[in-house]
Order: sequence, then C-alpha cells, then structure tokens
Amino acid sequence: MNKFMMQQAQKLQEKLAKAQQELSDTILEVSSGGGAVTVTVNGQQQIKSIKISPEVVDADDVEMLEDLVLSAVSEAISQSQELAAKQLGGLTGGIKIPGLT
Repeated sequence: MNKFMMQQAQKLQEKLAKAQQELSDTILEVSSGGGAVTVTVNGQQQIKSIKISPEVVDADDVEMLEDLVLSAVSEAISQSQELAAKQLGGLTGGIKIPGLT
C-alpha cells in the first residue's frame, strides 16, 4: 500500500473511532404501552435501563408485561441500529464493515 493510501486508511479509522464513540454517547429512549415500559439504549445497541410502571405489574397477566418489555426492547435496538447504519454508512460510503453495525 502506498503512503497516500495508508494516510487515507488512517483518517478513515480515526473517523470511524470518533463515530463509534459518538454512538456510544447517544442515548435513545423508547416506550411501549403508552409509557408503561421504557427502554433506554445507546447507539451501539447496549441497553442502559428498563423502567416499568408499577400500574402494569399484574401477577395475573405476566404475559402482557413480557410483551410490552419485548416490544420496547426490540424497537429500541431497531432504532439504535438505524442510527448506527446512518452515521457509519456515510463514512464507509455504504460499504458494510463487519462489527461496525
């Protein structure tokens, strides 16, 4: 690889590292059931917290609560993946690099 290509690769690596740090610092909050369950996730699909409103905790209907949690977690991860793809896709020119998104 010539010197110019090495410099370009290093610049891209630095931009990717910065973008990944920004994604790590970006927090998304998603809720389901009208706010009954709220999931907080960062731009790297790491779940930071799950909050459950006491009103939806019903020992006779645990399945509903499970569905609300699953729905909120799934949507939070989906939004986080979209954010990461948008932010990193611009840097890589649309090339999918394993482990980045």
